[in-house]
Amino acid sequence: MAGNKIIRFGPVAMSATLTTNIINPAVTSLAGPVGFTMTQPYLIIRHIRIVNKTAGAVTFSLWLGATGGNAAGTEVVGTGKSIAANDAYDWYGQMRLDAADFLVGGASAGTSLTFSAEGEIGLA
Repeated sequence: MAGNKIIRFGPVAMSATLTTNIINPAVTSLAGPVGFTMTQPYLIIRHIRIVNKTAGAVTFSLWLGATGGNAAGTEVVGTGKSIAANDAYDWYGQMRLDAADFLVGGASAGTSLTFSAEGEIGLA
C-alpha cells in the first residue's frame, strides 16, 4: 500500500440516467517504455460525498458492476437514497474497483446532486 497515491474524483453533477458510468480505473493503452510492462491500476474508494444543491429532496443510487449496468444485486450505495434539500450524504468504507469494475449511478433529477469521492490508486 505504500506505493498507492491519494486520488480525488469530481466534483461532477450526477445525471438523471441511472446507468451513467461515474468511475472506472481502466487505462486504455498499457504501452510503456521498452522493457517495462504496465499493469492496470485499481482504485480503493474510501469516501463518497453527494451534495444536494436544490431546494427539494432528490434521490440517488450507485451500483458496482459492468459498464452502464445497474443489475439487481449489484447495488452498493444509496439505492433510492433521499438527500434533503441543501444537505449532503457521506459514505465511508473501502470499495476496491479493478479495471473491469464500474461505479455506475444517477439521480432522480439531473444536475441536482454533485458527486465527489476520495481514495487511493495503485497498480495491480
